Amino acid sequence: MPTVLLFPADIQKKTITVDQSRIRVVDTGARSIIVQAVEDYRPNERQELEVYFADGKSPARAAFVLVMDPAEVDTRIDVERPEPPNGACPVEVQQSDPQPEDFVLLGYVNESGVPTAKFDEATDDAQGLKSDAGVSYRGNGWVLFDIVIRNLSGRPSFAPHEATLRGKDGVTLRALRVTAERDTIAPGESARVLVMADVPPPSAGLVFTLEVLGAGGRSVVIPRVTLPTAAPEGKR
Repeated sequence: MPTVLLFPADIQKKTITVDQSRIRVVDTGARSIIVQAVEDYRPNERQELEVYFADGKSPARAAFVLVMDPAEVDTRIDVERPEPPNGACPVEVQQSDPQPEDFVLLGYVNESGVPTAKFDEATDDAQGLKSDAGVSYRGNGWVLFDIVIRNLSGRPSFAPHEATLRGKDGVTLRALRVTAERDTIAPGESARVLVMADVPPPSAGLVFTLEVLGAGGRSVVIPRVTLPTAAPEGKR
């Protein structure tokens, strides 16, 4: 049975983070997310979901721990957003940027570091899209692809919103998040796009086909993106 999360303010749909192999995102709206657990969920299984608000106000994000319980299903959750305390916060607090230590504390980086690899540009004349040479990163439980997508002149605007990785033996992974420096790439313009996914299984190999999809069915396919080899356990 699906559950709808209703928010008191607009959300950034592209920032929804959840393990979609366990929790399916059925639909999203300006202020809503509909989710449903997979059929083979385990009783009391816990999955995290988070999303950022669009207005930039504090608190900037909403985070949940979804617990699967066949006896109790919440079909509707009205999300409350706490009001910030009275009095203006210092600007440096309101606009605090992530610091290097945050990535360690959050577990994104460990003693193995973040190996990188480079991959070549690709052009899809039929789709009217091109990607510049890019860089891939491998962290603690995540991989990220940093690319610049160019929308060729005379073509419709391109709005990247999801991506898929295909490796050896038919292994396919859907990206957890696609983040572009702007929502729409106009004809003749380019934008930096970051694609984040879980670490693929070793059987998938290190060379993948990356497809970045946009609204309206257009996509750019990069036939050979290379992942860096995982650092040996415990390497500093």
